[in-house]
Formats: sequence, structure tokens, C-alpha cells
Amino acid sequence: MHQAIVAGAGDYVMPDLMRIGGVTGWLRSAAIAGAAGIPMSTHLYPEFAAQLMRVTETAHWLERQDWAEPILAQPFEVEDGLLKIPSVPGSGVAWNEAGVKRYAAHG
Repeated sequence: MHQAIVAGAGDYVMPDLMRIGGVTGWLRSAAIAGAAGIPMSTHLYPEFAAQLMRVTETAHWLERQDWAEPILAQPFEVEDGLLKIPSVPGSGVAWNEAGVKRYAAHG
């Protein structure tokens, strides 16, 4: 992240939460982007990335896809183009056990 920003590789950054080092890597990257004044968007995993955008100084866009909704007990709602983040501890993610069972890979 630091090398890309120093090199001027883009106008904003869009790290993948799972490839940047999870929450710790995200927070480190957010600090680097914030210090450089570079907007930071998310890539995938909106159910977790949405919470991290709340503590990202230069938060830009939340990329959203609904792929996980069949296995979520309560998918996040979208209202007027904005994701409504639940006011609960942690990520707010709870599993729909029937959905998980339905889509589980058996082998």
C-alpha cells in the first residue's frame, strides 16, 4: 500500500480485506491512506468492510454485492443507495443456519 501510494499508482486505493491482512492490515492501510490524503474504498466483503469504513479517515466507496445474503440471518438493508449498518456489537453478522446447510459443500 505504501509503495503504491508513494509511486502515485492511483487516485484512490481499494484493498481487498482478506488480502490486505484482515482487520489489522486494513487499519494499517487506512492509516497510510489517511496520512497521504488518498481516498480508500472497499473491495468485497461488505458485511465486514462496512464496519471498517466507519474508522477509515478517507473513506470513499463501499463496494457491495449480495452474494452472502442467502446465508445471512439478517442481510444489511440498503436505503436511498446507502447501506444501513446495524447498531450491534462486532460485525453484526449472524448466519441463517438453513441457508448455510443448503449451500454447504459436502464431500
